[in-house]
Amino acid sequence: MTYRGKWLNDPQEVLFEVSDRIARITLNKPDKRNALSPLTLQEMHDAMLEADDRLDVNVIILQGAGKDFCAGYDLAGVYAGRRAESEIDTSAYRSSSGSYDDDAWFMERQQALTTVIFDLHKPVIARVQGNCLAGGTDLALMCDFVIVSDEAKIGFPATRANGSPPNHMWIYHCGPQWAKRILMTGDSIRGQDAVTIGLALESAPADQLDAAVDELARRLSFVDNELLSAHKRIVNLALEGMGARTIQRLAAENDARAHLSKGPRRTGFKADMAEHGLKTALTNRDAPFGDGIVSLRKD
Repeated sequence: MTYRGKWLNDPQEVLFEVSDRIARITLNKPDKRNALSPLTLQEMHDAMLEADDRLDVNVIILQGAGKDFCAGYDLAGVYAGRRAESEIDTSAYRSSSGSYDDDAWFMERQQALTTVIFDLHKPVIARVQGNCLAGGTDLALMCDFVIVSDEAKIGFPATRANGSPPNHMWIYHCGPQWAKRILMTGDSIRGQDAVTIGLALESAPADQLDAAVDELARRLSFVDNELLSAHKRIVNLALEGMGARTIQRLAAENDARAHLSKGPRRTGFKADMAEHGLKTALTNRDAPFGDGIVSLRKD
């Protein structure tokens, strides 16, 4: 069904629904594991503002259609959400890879579409199933609550050869050692273990995930949105006091810095993309890491 509102009109890659004081924003490209394109990011951003503005919404759920929450940025399309430069005359504009400053500038434009989640007045719950990788974590970790299926897979494998996360909430969720452990290896962690280290609030078996998310959303929805806003904003202001806003700006610049790497991992990935395509590039990038899963010991 087509949706037309104040901020969001005729979305193609997200669904927007409101009922019982809860807005549901769904990334709706299950055949591509909800990979993030420029259009997906823009529509998700606009849907967030739509929900934040509507008087009949107190709480927002961000979710992905199909088996996955979001498998990351659409590397087969335009990497990192940048507009395809071939579509316009670029002679009078920045080149996304022309310089460190240009790269950082493009990262900041993309970041503005994702950090909106942090800036909303209303709480956002990430409902995470399947893959929540790379750009998927840029979305989920900006949310106020992350509820995952036990077997969800959360990580940023792209740190092995592609760059550093352009959003960085890892340090605030799981602390410095776990942030380094995940980012320096590109390994992922399963949903149940993600709760243990602080990346998620709660995990549930896949067939109980909706019930867990809906119950938290229901409880939140009974509180006036002005009160929810007061609670969210004081906690987020505390995060800003701990540097969260500055860190986001530096994360974009650090990703641009990482893109300048001339090492074999980075150059090999770029060569594989150019010569053989995405599947081969990802296979060669990830092969040395086995299943790439962090397993916590269960005593």
